Amino acid sequence: MKYSGKMNLLTGVAAIWLLGASGALAQTEIEFSQWWEPELPAGSLRAIMDDFEAENPDIKVTLISGPYATTRDQIAIGAASGTMSDVVGLDGAWVNSLTAQGAIADMAPLMDSTGFDRSEAADIIKIDGKSVMMPVASFVYPIFVNLDFAEEAGVTELPSTRPEFLEAAKKMTNAEENKYGWALPLSLQSPSSVLNDMMSWVWASGESMLDNGQPALDKPPVIDMLTYINSLNEAGVISPGIATKTEQEKVEEFVNGRIGMMVDTLAHVNLIRERNPDLKFDVTPIPVVEGYEGKRGLPYASWGIGISESTEHQEEAWKLVEYMMREDVNARLVSLANAFPGNVNAKPDFVTSDEVYAKAFEIFQEGYLANEFTGLPVAVDLMRQFAIESQKMLEGQQTPEQAAEAAQADWVKEF
Repeated sequence: MKYSGKMNLLTGVAAIWLLGASGALAQTEIEFSQWWEPELPAGSLRAIMDDFEAENPDIKVTLISGPYATTRDQIAIGAASGTMSDVVGLDGAWVNSLTAQGAIADMAPLMDSTGFDRSEAADIIKIDGKSVMMPVASFVYPIFVNLDFAEEAGVTELPSTRPEFLEAAKKMTNAEENKYGWALPLSLQSPSSVLNDMMSWVWASGESMLDNGQPALDKPPVIDMLTYINSLNEAGVISPGIATKTEQEKVEEFVNGRIGMMVDTLAHVNLIRERNPDLKFDVTPIPVVEGYEGKRGLPYASWGIGISESTEHQEEAWKLVEYMMREDVNARLVSLANAFPGNVNAKPDFVTSDEVYAKAFEIFQEGYLANEFTGLPVAVDLMRQFAIESQKMLEGQQTPEQAAEAAQADWVKEF
């Protein structure tokens, strides 16, 4: 009997150990691919994931992080091969193509099954009636101005119109010292500059690149924008290497005092301050055509979130999406990122704690968000086609009108 008792004790211990082991083995691991972690304060996104795991001990989140362009390419490869991460960070420019491939899930049934309050979401991006993306955080793209650079050049007021911007850029340019007023990164590898650095000038003045949902590139708003950017190039105020320059290189030029102004996302404010703590800069809306007095369109990009269609863990993936959209969590994330919230009830704290963000919030309140590429078919390809024709224009191979007509013909085929 004594021996049997020891066996029963050992058996009980073994049973407890096996139960613990099976519990550990039962834990579901999901991957979350995004470009957000490198743009947030170090460790902050992981801390949010840790808190999610504490509330959901049966789920473990592995972050797959990298720069924007790398993440985009990884998601594209994963979509084609059926190996996309369970949860994915999304740009609105990608969702049409990913939906056409059947790569991202319709989240509507998941919302219904958990009673998700759709009214709390600032937006739900739908393609073909499917709810494929929700913006978790949105970033506006104003003009960043190096204030020391401007002061040295004798620019006393931030430019508000296109002529004022050209004049300021001329004053800031000193080619012998490798200093220029503006940068235009038109690398075909990552053609998002067409949205951020080119079409933003169209939207700023309340105009559109579309007409009833169809391309209108050969109309005055886009032709005038191309003509203006061509005039900046002819004036020699754009830093060299336009055709191969990436957005990251543009930011590096600004951080290192080689350009005076750039169009950029508020998501890079932390990065700029970390790279050059002594840099004094301010933000201002994209300049408008002379005489325009209406609301200014403000380009923006979102940290969108979606779920892989091929994941075996859609319920667990949805739990993470729902968590990221929850009022308190969303407020925490956008406060860290200095972005506008995806939950309409979330209140970021940066608007009262930092002058640059307070200024950006004013710009946001006085204007309207504009990004006509969201949801367009093959949006990245459309940008790339426009960039190709713009490069030809800037190299003197064609006029702005010809560039617009050629891009229009390319876009019509895609639509």
